[in-house]
Amino acid sequence: MKLKPNYFIIPLITVSVILLGGLFSRWGLPWYNDQLIRPEITPPSWVFPLAWNTIFILTTIAVLILWHQGRKKVREFATVIGLFAVNAFLNVLWSFLFFYLHWIGLALLEMLFLEITLVWLVMLVKRSSIIAAVLLWPYLLWVGFATYLTLLIFNLN
Repeated sequence: MKLKPNYFIIPLITVSVILLGGLFSRWGLPWYNDQLIRPEITPPSWVFPLAWNTIFILTTIAVLILWHQGRKKVREFATVIGLFAVNAFLNVLWSFLFFYLHWIGLALLEMLFLEITLVWLVMLVKRSSIIAAVLLWPYLLWVGFATYLTLLIFNLN
């Protein structure tokens, strides 16, 4: 197997998103833990890194699958890769808005865009790779739950 630059670049992008989003999240944890009223359905704190790390690993694998298939086999290749990039940006932006700026309402609105890009991404990816699409389902489901959780937090605060 020949090593290609995308085998390093795509995981590096993933790690960058994790680190940047994690940085904003860590800065806001005292506010989140001490000042916010959270709904009873809020998972324990250990669930979040487990869920996000799993999601990031599965998403990275999905991108690598699609990238490996290339422009000739993946319909709307540029759109799919662009949506992954937009999605990564929105993921970090949510952490910035929610945890760093404490703008719960704007973070909630932003999550709706994140959810829309995810649904669109899964639909486009499914046309080229069922496996890659299935790998994105945990992300889609988790963001749906996180959107609901953010709505509840917004209403309580």
